[in-house]
Amino acid sequence: MSVQKVLDTIKENHIQFVDFRFVDLAGRAHHISLPATEVEAETFENGVAFDGSSIEGFRGIEESDMVMMPDTETAYIDPFTDHPTLNIMCNIHTPDGERYDRDPRSIAQKAEEYLQTTGLGTAAFFAPESEFFIFDDVRYESSMNTSFFSVDSEEAAWNTGRKEEGGNLGFKIGVKGGYVPVAPVDTQQDIRSEMVRLMQESGLRVERHHHEVATAGQGEINFRFDTLTKTGDNLLKYKYIVHNVARQYGKVATFMPKPLFGDNGSGMHVHQSIFNGDSPLFYEKGGYANLSEMALHYIGGILHHAPALIALTNPSTNSFKRLVPGYEAPVNLVFSKGNRSAAVRIPVAAVTPKGCRIEFRTPDSTANPYLAFAAMLLAGIDGIKRKLDPSALGYGPYDKNIYDLSDEEKKEIRSVPGTLDEALDALEADSGFLTEGGVFSQDFIDNYVAVKRHEAKAVAIRIHPHEYSLYFGC
Repeated sequence: MSVQKVLDTIKENHIQFVDFRFVDLAGRAHHISLPATEVEAETFENGVAFDGSSIEGFRGIEESDMVMMPDTETAYIDPFTDHPTLNIMCNIHTPDGERYDRDPRSIAQKAEEYLQTTGLGTAAFFAPESEFFIFDDVRYESSMNTSFFSVDSEEAAWNTGRKEEGGNLGFKIGVKGGYVPVAPVDTQQDIRSEMVRLMQESGLRVERHHHEVATAGQGEINFRFDTLTKTGDNLLKYKYIVHNVARQYGKVATFMPKPLFGDNGSGMHVHQSIFNGDSPLFYEKGGYANLSEMALHYIGGILHHAPALIALTNPSTNSFKRLVPGYEAPVNLVFSKGNRSAAVRIPVAAVTPKGCRIEFRTPDSTANPYLAFAAMLLAGIDGIKRKLDPSALGYGPYDKNIYDLSDEEKKEIRSVPGTLDEALDALEADSGFLTEGGVFSQDFIDNYVAVKRHEAKAVAIRIHPHEYSLYFGC
């Protein structure tokens, strides 16, 4: 969309405000709204100034001035504001006009540019399956003398005996019993359908939605794949709509990986492939799962660099509460066709040559999508360039349920890091693949690790309620 087309859209739709947005290190969107009367062609040339020192992990107060440079291709009309508003994603530049090397969206674009310079392909396509919970009530506190969380849902297994106003209507979802039931068990059909409607109106091509495995309102909506940066934009739009529709229904949505103990968490399985023009490069009839040699080497790169990758694809302390055996979490660093217990799965059902892809199942939605997708692509490119054979490296294929293997067989399988600190250690030891082509700067990596170490320490030093169960009587 050209600048003139954006200006025409403002006029034709009687837009009153233009919302300029950028994303921070953690993947959260921030915005500044300008009256539409103040938005001119020059706005898109000069950008919109903001204070970078107020965004964690960006700039010091002595160099706080930064500029949002709008990307007109991302414009869409906000479905929630009372005053007609046009939303536009931006890249972050320094005052002298340079791309800011800590800007996650610019890193994603540099990853796409790097792919093209390698000559391996013209575009990488990504499709995340981002799961979430919708709760009716969320409470939490962490202070000197109090530490707790409490969530509730009308669907929850723990509410079978609760007395509700008007009576308990039953049909509660059991632990691990929530996969695609119909109403009245699934109470959130209309909420998800409304989310889909607004996603479609906002430009997303949605393929399906359904209730997920866990009790207490776990859901999933799948939107169609696109190129790396565009998929990052689409995921931010997706999360924005999920959060706000839930709020309109008097509920609250979260993409937190493990908000409940004892049931499945929420992941973000990421499908990915490389094309050269219109030609898919991951397909080769007759190969393992009809994968090309390039695709196998890409898998080799993902699995070889997985411990470091996970610092970017699973960047929260809560991520590692999900990455434990027994809850369908892909903790084993192997690949397989169709096997959902593997970290890398190759979908085989109803797959065409252009739909041939690999699925990295470990990530979750606390990841900044621009950073996570860029890192996955760089790991895959490194595998292709170095011809990393996942079978020769001991990563499989494993075409049976890994959880059913004997203890002796499991010893041969490498697992994901057990904590965020372990993942950050791996990233510090193995970051060279990220700095190829200048995509990630060393300054970015060092800063990212420092921010995440601070988060991990903040959690580690706090008293956990379960410690009272274990130790209070000592």
